[in-house]
Amino acid sequence: MSLPQAHLVDDDEAIRDALAWLLKSRGLPCATYESAETFLAAWHPGLCGCVVLDMRMSGMSGLDCFDILHSRGARLPVIFLTGHGDVPMAVATLKKGAFDFFEKPFNDNDLATRISEAMATDCKQRAAEACADTVNAQLARLTPRERQIMELVLAGKYNKVIADELNISMRTVEVHRANLFDKMQVKTAVELANLLQRTP
Repeated sequence: MSLPQAHLVDDDEAIRDALAWLLKSRGLPCATYESAETFLAAWHPGLCGCVVLDMRMSGMSGLDCFDILHSRGARLPVIFLTGHGDVPMAVATLKKGAFDFFEKPFNDNDLATRISEAMATDCKQRAAEACADTVNAQLARLTPRERQIMELVLAGKYNKVIADELNISMRTVEVHRANLFDKMQVKTAVELANLLQRTP
């Protein structure tokens, strides 16, 4: 996975340079691309951060680039830069999942703050996904009996009740419960419930 950075896509070199300078002055790493095609050629699923995408460019438009990113399953937050006439279009892209849009001329501080928020959102989302992958891997290691006991533990049932319901000894329940907690790396039923709540 690459380091998080703002990916600035604009065919106007002056705007690219100004944006890059703005972000670097705020300590935000960035990369610049002179066209949507150049960015799409560089894109890969491990790309982190956010995309700042000009809506109208020579060659492929920002909108077409946005649609292609979606078709590839990209989830990088996208902030559009728009001209006055593009505002209705920009609003429509928000409904399609864009993070935000800024009308030119934009306020530098507001844009830098929003880019920072978009990068933080991407970081948080990836951390949650990594956590979910770990939990799913732990769940995959459980035996059918451990899963059965896990459901009853999560339902708030005591070991004796679980033993009666499954027609096994309380000692057997205790062993399975200990193995279950060990595999899930938790110490209590509450910790287990909290862990599973974070898993989609």
